[in-house]
Amino acid sequence: MPSFDVVSRVDLQEIDNAVNNSLKEIASRFDFRGSKTELTFDKKNVVLHVSTESDMRLKAVRDMLIGHCVKRKVDVRALDFGDPKPGAGQSVKQDIKVKEGIDKDTAKKIVKLIKDSKLKVQSSIQDDQVRVTGKKIDDLQSVITLLKGQELDVALQFVNMKS
Repeated sequence: MPSFDVVSRVDLQEIDNAVNNSLKEIASRFDFRGSKTELTFDKKNVVLHVSTESDMRLKAVRDMLIGHCVKRKVDVRALDFGDPKPGAGQSVKQDIKVKEGIDKDTAKKIVKLIKDSKLKVQSSIQDDQVRVTGKKIDDLQSVITLLKGQELDVALQFVNMKS
C-alpha cells in the first residue's frame, strides 16, 4: 500500500553555514565595526545565541541571519526567535531555537485537515511525524498539494514515498 511521511527537518549544516556567512558579514559591515557582536551556534542543544550592544544591531543580525538562511534554502519557520533579554551594561541577548519535528498539536491539525478533505487515505501520528497511506498514489499527491497550500507554523517535507 503506497505511503509517505510528513516531517519537519532542518539541515543543521546549512544553519551552520548561514551562521558563518552572517559572521563574515558582521565582520565586514561598517555599522558593526568596533561593536561587541557575537553569534554562536550550539550544535548540541540546536540553539543560536546572539549577543550585541543595542536593539538596532540585534534586529540587523536577525535580518542578516534570516537572509542567509533563505539563500541556503532553510525555511525560516524552523527558527523560533525568543524574547530579547538585557545583558550586562547596555548589551542585549537573544536565543533562537531551531525547531525540528512536528509537535502534537500541529500533527493533530494535519490529521484533521487530511480527514476533512474526504480523500481515501489514512493518516497516523508517529512520534514527530505523520504517516499517510492510501490505495492510490494520486490521492497521496493530492494530500501533498493540500498540505503545501496550508499556512502551518512549521516547515513541512514529504519523505519516504513508497508505492
